[in-house]
Amino acid sequence: MIKLLIGHKGSGKTKKMIEMANSSLDTVNGSIVYINKNARLTYDLKYKIRVIPMDDFQEIVNVDEYIGFIYGIISQDHDIELIFIDSILKHADIKPENMEDFLARLAAISAKYGMDFIVSVSADKEELGDYLDKYEVLN
Repeated sequence: MIKLLIGHKGSGKTKKMIEMANSSLDTVNGSIVYINKNARLTYDLKYKIRVIPMDDFQEIVNVDEYIGFIYGIISQDHDIELIFIDSILKHADIKPENMEDFLARLAAISAKYGMDFIVSVSADKEELGDYLDKYEVLN
């Protein structure tokens, strides 16, 4: 399942995602991964959550490479149950124009491996399009 947090910069998406990630430790049996632009949130998240700063992987520059990166994360830990992706529009070359394809590919991964994704997007719903109806919007 794909869940989305949508809103402009400064609307509290990251704070809400941190709270969701930390509280999900009580309900999730498998591993939790938090992908962020940089490592600044490392100490805001509980130590059992694997934090992946994308600044360490600057060679990932497009949607295909990013999806391959997700597969790599999954291949290292088959117990992953939940992946948070914070501020996706700051990762690789992901833009509102290719979000529909990106989310569809995440949904396929979610269905195949039985994991959930929570993705924050710094944009208005109108910028993204009608395809958002396929996903749960948390705000």
